[in-house]
Amino acid sequence: MKRVFVTGGNGFLGHSVVRGLAEAKDQVELVVSGDLRHPADERRVDGVDYVIADVTDPSSVSGPIGEHGIDTVVHLASIVNPGKDTTTEQEYAVDVTGSKNVFDACLAHGVKRVVVSSSGAAYGYHADNPAWLTEDDPVRGTETFPYSLHKRLVEEMLAGLRESNPELEQVVLRIGTILGETVDNQITDLFKAKRPIKIRGSESPFVFIWDQDVVEVMLQAVLGEKTGIYNVAGDGAMTVDEIAAELGKKPLSIPVGLLKAGLAVGHLLDLTPHGAAQTDFLAYRPVLDNRRLKAEFGYVPRYTTREAFHAWRESQGL
Repeated sequence: MKRVFVTGGNGFLGHSVVRGLAEAKDQVELVVSGDLRHPADERRVDGVDYVIADVTDPSSVSGPIGEHGIDTVVHLASIVNPGKDTTTEQEYAVDVTGSKNVFDACLAHGVKRVVVSSSGAAYGYHADNPAWLTEDDPVRGTETFPYSLHKRLVEEMLAGLRESNPELEQVVLRIGTILGETVDNQITDLFKAKRPIKIRGSESPFVFIWDQDVVEVMLQAVLGEKTGIYNVAGDGAMTVDEIAAELGKKPLSIPVGLLKAGLAVGHLLDLTPHGAAQTDFLAYRPVLDNRRLKAEFGYVPRYTTREAFHAWRESQGL
């Protein structure tokens, strides 16, 4: 019987993971959900212990893990979509320092297993990325993208722990672009634009994964015995041209130099949080090979990349 602590338990994925764990009563004895604030009453799940936990404060994480005799930690707390006023220092404090605090608490209290939500962004946005990235390819998170860089740093931390503390079992999930009925972020904004932007000469392929597939993978990572690193993505990829066609739109093809200049000016005028370097996000997207997820971890996503996009489009009435 598992005793599980979830960081970021009130978040987009966290809420569903907490609910799924609470429903697995035959395998889970206790679920503790930690976040910066308690959830609204309508989002509370019966039987779950909700605690205030700020991953940037070591005692705030270590306390609940030790007090509740936790044996499994699901680490989801991260800043995926920073707000306009969020600083890079704040992102680092949550993503990197916060992760270290969580892992230190795991070691201090004899936690047996940690499940970590990493990202395909950990591979980085590079012109020499292979057409399909496998888990054996190096993580080279891009320096100019805080989220990508931070995921790389966290994965380097985890690699070190696999050497120094092999008793702490790890499941590291490199997740592709998540879509779901309620997903609304900077990436979906690209698709909702009148003409989706593409960089001239680049296909900008996306790999999508349905949000409930991600939740199911995380539940299996907690309740199963498999360890290791796994790309989490649906089969196949979609280029911006294919995405635009699915939406009945025509993509807006922009030379990379012009887009860089526009972003540089927009960032200078505080019209956009993105700078010229962010063009790499579209030009060199990491495309995740999911064969290890299916063959070794034992999970086959219910939706392919194309099916996930189709389901999202229909849910948005587009």
